[in-house]
Amino acid sequence: MTDDQKTLVENMINSDRVFLMLKGTPEMPRCGFSARVVQILNGIGASYGSFNVFDDYNIMNMIKEYSNWPTTPQLYVDGKLVGGCDIVEELATSGELEKILTPVEKE
Repeated sequence: MTDDQKTLVENMINSDRVFLMLKGTPEMPRCGFSARVVQILNGIGASYGSFNVFDDYNIMNMIKEYSNWPTTPQLYVDGKLVGGCDIVEELATSGELEKILTPVEKE
């Protein structure tokens, strides 16, 4: 991965505090795993940015290399990979996801 590619991915995932790389869009997910993550995020009222990896196959491949995670969806918070569908589901079930998504107040 070149420095320019890394910068492109980092700028994308840092464009929102919570960012989702998915197949399709939040309004129309194009795989069951992406649909499930969108359902979870929307169900807890999360605000998030997103990118449809089908819009750019180069970015789809770059994000997999960047994160060292072979599949999408990929959920990022504060520029760090939280995980894919299974991890997001586990975190949601345990209540940890809401804690992760709640911004820390600076005093």
